[in-house]
Amino acid sequence: MRNLQLNSHGELQHLLTIEGLSREMLIAILDAAAPFTEVAEREVKKLPLLRGKSVFNLFFEPSTRTRTTFEIAAKRLSADVINLNIDASSTSKGETLLDTVDNLAAMQADMFVVRHGSSGAPHLIAEHLLATGSDHIHVVNAGDGRHAHPTQGLLDMYTIRNYKKDFTGLTVAIVGDILHSRVARSQIHALTTLGVPEVRVIGPKTLLPTSVERLGVRVFHDMREGLRGVDVVMMLRLQNERMQGALLPSPQEFFKSYGLTLEKLALAKPDAIVMHPGPMNRGIEIDSAVADGPHAVILPQVTFGIAVRMAVMSMLAGG
Repeated sequence: MRNLQLNSHGELQHLLTIEGLSREMLIAILDAAAPFTEVAEREVKKLPLLRGKSVFNLFFEPSTRTRTTFEIAAKRLSADVINLNIDASSTSKGETLLDTVDNLAAMQADMFVVRHGSSGAPHLIAEHLLATGSDHIHVVNAGDGRHAHPTQGLLDMYTIRNYKKDFTGLTVAIVGDILHSRVARSQIHALTTLGVPEVRVIGPKTLLPTSVERLGVRVFHDMREGLRGVDVVMMLRLQNERMQGALLPSPQEFFKSYGLTLEKLALAKPDAIVMHPGPMNRGIEIDSAVADGPHAVILPQVTFGIAVRMAVMSMLAGG
């Protein structure tokens, strides 16, 4: 069966998940983002690659960084951007997701950027567009449930490549709430596909998926042991809104065991970089001395996110 994300020529049609995309495709997206980073540095405000195209941002969950960077990226490509106010939309009156999609498709939409609390929602939309003959409309997953956040995974890979140049000699640690994190899943798929020889996940047993080792990672419950000798530390926030039941004794206890401090960071390599997809919870998963310190590349991640999202949208539109 053909990958729904690719068209008959093997080109990117939708971006729903990193899983199933080839190393060559991931490298092509990262390479495509490089000129957009240079454009941003030269302060060129607009490019005509999506002129005349309509991009609909369908965010069924709250978002600041992701929604804003997608909007900036689309506008810099000269697209017409429509932000759907979900609280005031027909879905709040009982309209189904697919009925909403059909109505927006009838408004000559060219691209949907979708964030949804249910895993698989963007995939469902892409399948529906194919079945209804509207498969010229592209779908970008901006985060679905606990499943995937592919553009975040890609911008994280772009950040790593910017600072470390090559993936094949790295040891990368992902720390925190792996169980509820769609970002972690996208990071793991991207890292292993790009040839990172050792990916570690660090967290308490209650916040790690069952049999996570099958994804090709090494599991550590002791943060100090897991950070020893790593090149990249990728911190995750506690996804309290997705937790059911008491998975942790307290935020303070979590910080004591799994919060990133200067003392724990000293166990990594001297030139290790620290990443975080945001929003950060200072004093819970990361200490301010680390977040604001010389190893942190958290703000560059946000900047690179605009370039990566510009690259994805331009590739989907055939640019």
